[in-house]
Amino acid sequence: MRVCLIGPADIEFHYEKLLGIEEEDIDKHLDDIAMILAQTKQELVLLPERGAPYAIATRYKELGGPKVIGAVPKSDKDFGIKHLEEFINGECPEGSGKKIVDEIIDTKDWYKQDVVMSLFADTILFLGSEFGSIGELAYGYYLYKLFTGAKPGVNTKKNFIHPGIIAGERIPFNTIVYKPFMKDKLPFEIEQYIEKLGCKVFYVNTPQELAKVLVDLGKEISVKK
Repeated sequence: MRVCLIGPADIEFHYEKLLGIEEEDIDKHLDDIAMILAQTKQELVLLPERGAPYAIATRYKELGGPKVIGAVPKSDKDFGIKHLEEFINGECPEGSGKKIVDEIIDTKDWYKQDVVMSLFADTILFLGSEFGSIGELAYGYYLYKLFTGAKPGVNTKKNFIHPGIIAGERIPFNTIVYKPFMKDKLPFEIEQYIEKLGCKVFYVNTPQELAKVLVDLGKEISVKK
């Protein structure tokens, strides 16, 4: 299964200052999430930049995780991607020379990046609410609504939006929310709109709960093959 990691860029501000999580506990959460993702052999999709998703991806590759895909607006002319280069080309810190990002999907520009990134995966793993993560979650589902025919009068194909989109092909486009990284649940209305699309929101409180949800979703994919 392929999982899109969405979460805050500023780990210290978000988890430590806002949520009051001790630094050593933050590291433990990130390590445990990475371990579960590696052990269950998930492929990862993320924007390669500083933050929780990249920190998890780094640990995941150190643990033998199979594949990290970077969604990158390589063709952007307004803001560029120079600030991403160190992350795109980053290597695991243990000195093995193993690259963190194995493959790049070009999302064209930053405007399209934010609305399509989550759709390159079967499932979202949501690691905290901030401007970018909320946008990526909401716009991903909005486009999903359009290409699944759930919006009256709109008949578009996902390949016209981006050929790399796989959301909804194998299982419903679900979201797993890692509850320790959230002050509250997602807004009630957002949950209801997700469910209206035939998708689910799973709240997990521990890495063990995360593992169970990932394994169960993987079984759904296996059954449909």
